[in-house]
Amino acid sequence: MTEHTKTDGLPGMDMPVVAEAGSSAFGKAPLRNERMSSAKVECNACPVLCQISDGRTGACDRYANKEGVLVRVDPVVLLRRTIESEAPVLVPFDRPGAEAAESADAAPDWNGDLLHSDEVFVTGVGSSTTYPDYKPAPFIVASKAQGVDMVTVVTEGIFSYCSFKVKIDTDRFLGPEQANVRYRGEVVGHVTTAEYGSQMLSLGGVHHLTGGSKKEGRMTAELMQLLGNKKAVECTIDGGSTLVIQAGKAPIVNGVEEQRMRVGCGSAAVGIFARQFAGVADEVVVVDDHITGVLTEHQAGRCLDMAPSGIQMLGRKSTPGRYFQVANPGNGWGGTDIADPLAIIEGWEEGVARPGLRLLMTSTTGEHAQWYVLDDALKPVEQPMPPEVKRIVDRIGENCEPSLCTVLFLGGAGGSLRAGVTENPVLLTRAIKRALVNVTCGGAPAYVWPGGGITVMADVMRMPDNSFGTVPTPAIVAPIEFSMRRDDYEALGGHVEHIFPLEQALARGAWQEDGAPLARQWLAVDDANPWPLGHAPMLG
Repeated sequence: MTEHTKTDGLPGMDMPVVAEAGSSAFGKAPLRNERMSSAKVECNACPVLCQISDGRTGACDRYANKEGVLVRVDPVVLLRRTIESEAPVLVPFDRPGAEAAESADAAPDWNGDLLHSDEVFVTGVGSSTTYPDYKPAPFIVASKAQGVDMVTVVTEGIFSYCSFKVKIDTDRFLGPEQANVRYRGEVVGHVTTAEYGSQMLSLGGVHHLTGGSKKEGRMTAELMQLLGNKKAVECTIDGGSTLVIQAGKAPIVNGVEEQRMRVGCGSAAVGIFARQFAGVADEVVVVDDHITGVLTEHQAGRCLDMAPSGIQMLGRKSTPGRYFQVANPGNGWGGTDIADPLAIIEGWEEGVARPGLRLLMTSTTGEHAQWYVLDDALKPVEQPMPPEVKRIVDRIGENCEPSLCTVLFLGGAGGSLRAGVTENPVLLTRAIKRALVNVTCGGAPAYVWPGGGITVMADVMRMPDNSFGTVPTPAIVAPIEFSMRRDDYEALGGHVEHIFPLEQALARGAWQEDGAPLARQWLAVDDANPWPLGHAPMLG
């Protein structure tokens, strides 16, 4: 058994708290065992089974003992469609009968008038969990959408099988593929295959959460919670860089904030800007770690009848004008390890190259660019870049999108999540694959992977702030919602006896029977997100 020994007061006790998970331990008589002190309450919201003293929180800081009753400290988050004159920010949603907050941005007292599913959606953020597995989900909400009877099953899932896929927009070398990624000294993931203009990391996962040491599991859960909640995290990569990752922000690599994502590989950049280069340069080399482009050899240069320059490149020639492995990966030009671009030129073919030939060498982002003219010995001599050439280099930069970190939550919805919806979990899986059920994470759209099981992926930037928590098993706690027509819910064997009307669920709470008000927060729906109950096949 676990006893939490925090000495500070109960967080959040200045706002209404509610006992609300699906067991008699929440909002009713506290659950106890024979060896537990009578002054403590046992929390069964996760397998840790904390024994919590009065006025203290459990190890996850999400549940607490308030005068012998187990309560949920955090409020449940409600989405509401943006209404004119309301700012899209989190504001308190006061309990019925409470005095309005003095803050100018506080919402008015709730009177039930706005609680229609065409306008309000209950998210899993703050809704509580369903451990042990046999319990129905904390919120099973009945409502109407476009006149159709709907049910939304809402829970915070305990995810051990989950990870974050991190896309980092940069040409910089972060580390070799398959290299370990470390957080506070512990291995928490690895570098995976690079994608077009981006380096990719896979962080977290059940192996690091449960398959290593206790410290590795704790550090993995901490890293994942921070990333999911849009916080900055510093990591190191074995044999590579130190980087700071934050969803929606530019990556910081070895202390330098990245600015641009490349417009394309070297070959693509040659093709995109070939017509503009023709007539102002005799040869253009776009340096790239993967595919370096050479304009006069490239198909684009040939189509423009550009004369061969006689340039002889290092690296492995692929197709005309496309070279692989011109240098090693690094933090220099075009994601290579070179600081002097002439280092990738082996020489010039006599009789083809000529004195006065104009050569531009640039990177895929335009951040590096130099202008040369061949002298009588066919040696490139750096010269001031003509304005007409600089305009094209600037245009390369203009076409580069800002460098950002994208963090995607990837989790397997099994166990208690499915049992919280139905007594026959495979029917839920089948209904999702048939598009009869819309899956969201904190109201944000979730992509459901093909194949077996319910494997979902969501962009954390489209989810409410602070959507993720942890339990010290260790595991991640993340919101998930399943929305469907009521008749489809009945057909898949759902827990129909636990359905609450929307108004009743928000007035009373999910499981309590004493009428205590529910702590909640109000969030205007992100304009980038579709309305969770507007799924066409589900309503059709």
